Amino acid sequence: MITVRVELPAHLQRLAGVSREVSVTVGDHATLADVLDALEAEHPVLKGTVREHGAEGRRAYVRLFAEGHDLSHDPPDTPLPGRVMTGEEPLRVVGAIAGG
Repeated sequence: MITVRVELPAHLQRLAGVSREVSVTVGDHATLADVLDALEAEHPVLKGTVREHGAEGRRAYVRLFAEGHDLSHDPPDTPLPGRVMTGEEPLRVVGAIAGG
């Protein structure tokens, strides 16, 4: 088992009553879905905020970043990047902004 750091945007921090960064425990070969499953299990109030209810896909205005890359369009079974797996860097959940 490994511990993954997850960085949350301010509105999700307030909703869950947590600080900017939380930690979740996942298996040794963790995927994006594993981290989001663990995040929702430890903070049930976040269900439906990062992913659609009952679905693996992220919500339209939520993005996932790690190691300087946008992982938002990667399949849920994508393995976590190395520096996230080692705890050197968090998986960042970012609220996207739209407008025109």
